[in-house]
Amino acid sequence: MHCRWQHGLMLPAGPATIDVPFEYRHQCWFCAEPCHCQLHYQAGQHTPHPSLTVPACKECLRLAKKQPLTSIWDCQMAVKDELMRIYQKHLAIGVNWTQGEIEQAEFDPDCKIFGGFRQSAWKMYLIAKARVNFQGWPLSINGVPLDDHSYSVSFAFDGMNFTSISQAISHYSTSLGLDQAFLQTLVNKVGRDRFGYAVRIARINIVSTPKVKKQVIADIVNEQLAQ
Repeated sequence: MHCRWQHGLMLPAGPATIDVPFEYRHQCWFCAEPCHCQLHYQAGQHTPHPSLTVPACKECLRLAKKQPLTSIWDCQMAVKDELMRIYQKHLAIGVNWTQGEIEQAEFDPDCKIFGGFRQSAWKMYLIAKARVNFQGWPLSINGVPLDDHSYSVSFAFDGMNFTSISQAISHYSTSLGLDQAFLQTLVNKVGRDRFGYAVRIARINIVSTPKVKKQVIADIVNEQLAQ
């Protein structure tokens, strides 16, 4: 078996599978839902951990592939943000109702819509809440922990504080009318420390075609490899 050294770990060629505690077997690292898929996270030049593979449900896998960002922890936060957006209505149930209020509500028994709400609303809320709140287990590979204590998912730029870099990308994409997917890819390639540079490139190419944007990304990658 071919091995390589990266970040102090001897790893097999390709992404290494993280250790999965027995109690979390067959569960998604992002949301704890039962799963049979895997996310292969490819580390970039600015990623503070090696390439790795984490178990993921189909929904979290799809969301994570769209926003790899600059670390698996940034990716995790981006997935959480998207889950909160997708299940906003379900999460709002717990804000507007208590379980007792739903059970005691005098809905028309002949109304299928409200009858269904009474039977399943609180359960849907609890499932959505549990998925969003799940933090994932500490990452380790072959028994060696990946140090996330010195890595903060919060992000500050231009005097503004964000809970995550994905939130910063969303804010600047909306505020400046930028292509969010393009900005995400730029940040993934240049790293968090060059966020301002990524924003400038996104602004310069605000009306560029997808083909031009793809070439811009390729040029940035080649430039970094040449350094």
